[in-house]
Amino acid sequence: MNRPRVTPGPVLTLAASWVCTRALMLWLLVHDGSRLLGGGAVTREVWRLYVHWYGVLAHGSFPAHDTLWQYPPGAGPVLLAPGLLPGLTYFQAFVALTLAVDAATAAALVRTGARPGRSLLGAALWTGGPPLLLHLPLARYDVQVTALAVLSLLASARRPRAGGALAALGALVKVWPALVLLGAPRGRATRRAWSWAAVSGAAVLGLLAALFARPLSFLREQGGRGVQIESLGGTALNLARHAGWPGRARYRYGAIELTGPHVHAVATASLALTAAAFGLLLLWRVRARRWSEATPYDAALSAVLLFTVTSRVISPQYMIWLIGLAAVCLTSRRTSQRLVAVLILAACALSTVAFPMCYREVVDGTWSGCLLMLARNGLLAAAAVLSFVRLWRAARPPAGKPAPATQPLAGPDRLLDRVLSTS
Repeated sequence: MNRPRVTPGPVLTLAASWVCTRALMLWLLVHDGSRLLGGGAVTREVWRLYVHWYGVLAHGSFPAHDTLWQYPPGAGPVLLAPGLLPGLTYFQAFVALTLAVDAATAAALVRTGARPGRSLLGAALWTGGPPLLLHLPLARYDVQVTALAVLSLLASARRPRAGGALAALGALVKVWPALVLLGAPRGRATRRAWSWAAVSGAAVLGLLAALFARPLSFLREQGGRGVQIESLGGTALNLARHAGWPGRARYRYGAIELTGPHVHAVATASLALTAAAFGLLLLWRVRARRWSEATPYDAALSAVLLFTVTSRVISPQYMIWLIGLAAVCLTSRRTSQRLVAVLILAACALSTVAFPMCYREVVDGTWSGCLLMLARNGLLAAAAVLSFVRLWRAARPPAGKPAPATQPLAGPDRLLDRVLSTS
């Protein structure tokens, strides 16, 4: 059996860096009341909102009729988990579990990166990326859902069934991890991953429906969301304020959204762009002819980037997803996403300046707030376009060479090809 070749020096450096950066994040968490850090706005979601939902979930029901509850039923067990740690407050237990999941993710990336032909750059990115968001990753459950997506991708190469099951669990927590299966290698690997995802997802959903009342209540609230101020559409509307647009910012559905004329049109355009992005990804899946060990990773990052930039909502914690997927890409020396990872890190830094440091300027629509969000969203848009272009090129055979005969269309891919061919 081939065992990972671990070089003690780099691994010890990564471990020490993780400890130091997480200690700094904990220090920032303790001093969250500082005006520069948002005056408590970052941690309020845990000690006020998550605690409230914990109380509802503990009585066997999802928070129906709560406009802030917009999460799939898999989020319930995640929010209940802090109750398993005795002797700690909910907030303390939540942070402790988040740190434990963070450490497990880093360890998985180190283990993969230490294998022959792989790279520890992914583990380095995960170690240094989240601290760019200050203490925000410790006060949201996006680290947990990102960990499921990361572990799914890392497992899929050797155990596609486990990868599919983990992706399904992630999708039940926050939907988007379902996208990590997009780049599964053709043939038996795809069939195994997708079938186990379907079976596992259905089984867990059935279990949650048996244990909790109203598991699908989130669908009603999710459909009512508008245009968040930090999205691409929100940035356009914020700039329109300076041209006389009469809209204003309001707190709705757990975020600052813009209300006024043409907001519905902007939201509809965002949904149309998301549908177009999905169509592009399906087209890539059908037309791709070259697969490498990096293809599933690159496809996952590209898909989530496209869905993020076209979304009506781009919350700061979404950056955690992108850091995790970029870290998986960088474990492979054959990835096409290195520059994309750099753009994501730059966008993370600007996200921190926007929230929590200068969020009042963003909400008020000042020129500095508008330009800040324009720069952040511009980086994300550039990263999404570059990511998809590189993914497309990497999966096409060189000019003048036929596609390899070892990767015929099979199963779901053949069905997609027929659908696109007749459309």
